[in-house]
Amino acid sequence: MATEQIAILSDVHGNLTALDAVLADVERRGITRILNLGDDVGKGPRGSAVVDRTEQVCEVNVRGNWDDFLPQIPDDGPPEMVWWRDELRADQRELIARRPLCHDLLVSGRRIRLFHASATSVHTRVHFHHTPEEFAGMFAATDLTGPGPEPTMVGYGDVHDAYVETDRGRTLFNVGSVGNALDEPSASYVILEGVPDAVEPAPFGLQIVRLPYDVEAELAVAREREMPQYAAWEQELRTGVYRAFWMALPAN
Repeated sequence: MATEQIAILSDVHGNLTALDAVLADVERRGITRILNLGDDVGKGPRGSAVVDRTEQVCEVNVRGNWDDFLPQIPDDGPPEMVWWRDELRADQRELIARRPLCHDLLVSGRRIRLFHASATSVHTRVHFHHTPEEFAGMFAATDLTGPGPEPTMVGYGDVHDAYVETDRGRTLFNVGSVGNALDEPSASYVILEGVPDAVEPAPFGLQIVRLPYDVEAELAVAREREMPQYAAWEQELRTGVYRAFWMALPAN
């Protein structure tokens, strides 16, 4: 049985430079299957271009929390949210709001479930440091996941913090963020390798890939477009540290 590689990415957040770097790496490795776990939009300057690109190259695009709420922002909403909403075409706002919430696949006898944030909701966050109850909840059958066999592996995005955790035969992994990593300042995605659609156990691998990209070029685009909240975006891209940390520091 021949093995196959599958690239899983998430949380591009309008960072087209980082997405291009990831897609170039995927192509160099000869990977033809790409799955996207959402949040193409918001925070960065080129959500519209990112949505067009992921629709072109990804066989599955799962809905993220930004994809879910941004199309619903009213005209009198926060100015930065209106900016990111209006950076998208009307057809793109409709498209991302219709994306599925969950995707299941079978690889090397492993039932793998993919969603953006959690089995509960695209708006329920499960961090790297979580409780045993939160871990177990990621494998539950819910209204979001639908009925079906419990997965042996779950992959998600949302927290921008890549990791792999295995407990009692179940593996939870986060693919990190392509465009807004908050664990280190580089683009992140995951490669799964195994026998597709194989019911019986077979060789299997999971790799977290970290990639440098031209942060300065992406920041230049944000400045040129006068993107809101630029200073916080710059800090996150340069340091990989969430903006709330910098806001909490005492003033000199």
